[in-house]
This record gives sequence, C-alpha cells and structure tokens, in this order.
Amino acid sequence: MYAKIIIFILVAVFLGSLSVFRVEQWEQAIVFRFKEVHRTNSEPGLHFMVPLMDTAQKFSTQLLNVDQEPQRFLTVEKKDVIVDYYAKWKITDVGKFYTATKGGDFSYANTLLGQRINTSLRDEFGRRTVQEVVAGERGEVFDIVKSETLHLPEELGITVIDVQTKRIDLPEEVSQSVYSRMRAERMRVAKDFRARGEEAAERIEAKADRDREVILAEAYRDAEIIRGEGDAQATEIYAAAFGKNEEFYAMYRSLNAYKNIFGKGNDVLLIKPDSEFFKYFNKSSGK
Repeated sequence: MYAKIIIFILVAVFLGSLSVFRVEQWEQAIVFRFKEVHRTNSEPGLHFMVPLMDTAQKFSTQLLNVDQEPQRFLTVEKKDVIVDYYAKWKITDVGKFYTATKGGDFSYANTLLGQRINTSLRDEFGRRTVQEVVAGERGEVFDIVKSETLHLPEELGITVIDVQTKRIDLPEEVSQSVYSRMRAERMRVAKDFRARGEEAAERIEAKADRDREVILAEAYRDAEIIRGEGDAQATEIYAAAFGKNEEFYAMYRSLNAYKNIFGKGNDVLLIKPDSEFFKYFNKSSGK
C-alpha cells in the first residue's frame, strides 16, 4: 500500500516537473505541442504546459553582437574601403525569431543580420567618396543603416540596438592614391597662399616706393621754395647794400672774388695787370 502511494507521488512529481517551467526576466519561451509552435511566453515567472504533449524552449533576450570579418565596399569613385563594424541586437518576438532562423539558430540569425547590414552599407558607400566615408559622413552612414533595420522585428523578430564602425581602412593601393591626391591638394593650397603673399609683398613694396617718391618730391619742392625765398631775401639785402654804397659793395665783391680765386697756395691766374679785375690791387686808396 505504501509502495503504491510512493509510486503515485513520484509519478505526480515527475508529471508536475514536466508541466511547469520558469521564465527569467532576460528570457522568452516557446511552448511546442508535438514539435509545432503552440504559444510563446514572454512574461517572467512560472508557466504551465501539458505534460508529454508540450515542451518548452527558452531564448535569451539579452544584447547579442554581430562581429564579422572586415568587409570591402566600393565608393562612388570605384575605390575599395575596408570596413570593420559591429552591431548589437536582441530578440523581441521569439516566435518570429524561431520561424525565421530555422529553429532559433543564432549563427544563422547573425548571418542574416550581417547580410542586411552589408547590403545597406554597400548602397550608402556607393553614393559617397572615400573622403566622405572616412572623415566626413561616417556617422551619417551608420545612422541610415540603423534606420533601415527598423523593419527587422516584423521579419526576423529582432531589434537592432546599435550599429557602429570599429575602423575604416584603405587598401594599400588606394591609400597611396589618396595620400598623393591629398599631398597635391596641400601643395596647391600652399602655392596659392605663397602667390597671395608675393602679390601682397609686391603691392606693399610698390606703395612704399610710391610714397617715397612723393615724400622726396614734396621735400625737394619745399627745399626749392625755401631756397628761392632765401635767394630772394639775399638779393634784396644785396640790392639794399648796393644802393647805400655802390663803391663799397663793388670792393666787397672783388675781395670775395680774390679770396675764392687765391684761396689755394698753388693757384695761377694769367691776366693783364691793368685789368679791371685788379682795380683794387692797383689803387690802394680804393678810388
């Protein structure tokens, strides 16, 4: 009798263990009836199923990574760039995920998601130049890719949380071409700045020369005016002195002439003794 009770209890416990399963907060579950999807349970807690008819499979809804090998994409210039990126995603509809990924195969899900992202990246990179995707519009490209994955919950039962680039490299042959073009561009800019500097220097030098000529001309004009005024005053003084005593003025002029001519010791002058030049030499009285 006791043996039957114990057997009954063991069978009840066994059947009870087959009829209850627990879903954690980071999980979703699918209940299968005869290996066909019967229902999904997304709420955490205890859930019940029919023993021997139903089975449960749980899936993690935590963030998962798509981390593929670096991919090559063509730009609008028909040049390759090597893109290394990652994506973070999670399951939001476990039923659709199970159906779309051949029984909940995470590797297959990563493959599908990688193909979608690669297609979107190929389209976006194909519309841009190397410089734009490397330096200018990288963030914009990945924002567009992320927006284009918004329909995946309806198709695959997953939501893409983020898509980011690790690095974007250029193949060796493209790198040399890009560096050569950048070097040529920098040299062109430097040459342009140098030409502008030379033009400015010539303009400043021409202005300085013009200002110098103007200053010298004005100085010469002022000097001539002053000299002319001085000569006029001297002439007036000479005329006034001559008017007061003509004979004295004539003698004074002759003495200055003697002084200028015989100022050096070796001066020689050939002239008649009775010349007018020696008027005041011949007449000691000055008459």
